[in-house]
Amino acid sequence: MENGGPSRTALVTAYARAYHQIADRPQIFTDPLAARLLGVTAEELTELGTSTTDLLGAGASDRPRRLFFAARARFAEDAVAAAIAAGVRQVVILGAGLDTFAYRNPRPDLRVFEVDHPATQAWKRERLATTGIDRPETLTFVPVDFETRTLAAGLESAGFKRTDPAVFVWLGVVFYLTPNAAHATLEYIAGQAQPVEVVFDYLQPAATDEDRAYQRARADRLAGAGEPLFSYSTPDDIAAQLHALGFTGIEDHSAPDLVAGYLHGSAGFEGEPPRALRAIRILRASR
Repeated sequence: MENGGPSRTALVTAYARAYHQIADRPQIFTDPLAARLLGVTAEELTELGTSTTDLLGAGASDRPRRLFFAARARFAEDAVAAAIAAGVRQVVILGAGLDTFAYRNPRPDLRVFEVDHPATQAWKRERLATTGIDRPETLTFVPVDFETRTLAAGLESAGFKRTDPAVFVWLGVVFYLTPNAAHATLEYIAGQAQPVEVVFDYLQPAATDEDRAYQRARADRLAGAGEPLFSYSTPDDIAAQLHALGFTGIEDHSAPDLVAGYLHGSAGFEGEPPRALRAIRILRASR
């Protein structure tokens, strides 16, 4: 993370989500604001998606990863919709990046808290102003540099209510944290008034020499971009950790299965799961 702009991975995710809107059919996730927030046209997205890749190896042209980013966002927003239907009126997006849910939220009684590094958040706010995307009254920005401020302090100062139910969306973040830091965040979420839910993705250790080599190469690229990976977990370890914190409902999916579920077997992946997705899992936990 650089102090002068957004994280590289936040940009990668945003470009992939925007390109998904024009490149993939059937479409898994609809986000009419993704390209506008980035300030790119459909033609520019097509050119980027077909002629270039980024240094992380996860650009818009990487179809498996692009489809997962779309499915991940859809899974999270489906969980949010279910929580809203059950009466929840607080959504916390941890590591919000260039997420656009808050600007598409149609409910005037739903409070959305975007938590992110101050540099990424400042850049996003500039983009919102430049592109004319209105900041809704229901949105609160919560800039948190975890080296100097805790999540609890940031949310408390922003008016978040610990005594009310909430759903936490935490995508593309856990593997960049140490296990202790990730556990501390889960502890904080578990202390929220019930019902509370969290949706997050994580990386499991590679199972083969080929996948281990791929995982090491990708980790080296990310470290070179200033965003090193710090944690891998097995589904059993994650489940045990969540159960110990009082979470009872756990829905855990591999990335290929999640994508296939939304595509209903259409235009999915043939043969072995794409190597880029084999380590990725996403879950929804509630208590």
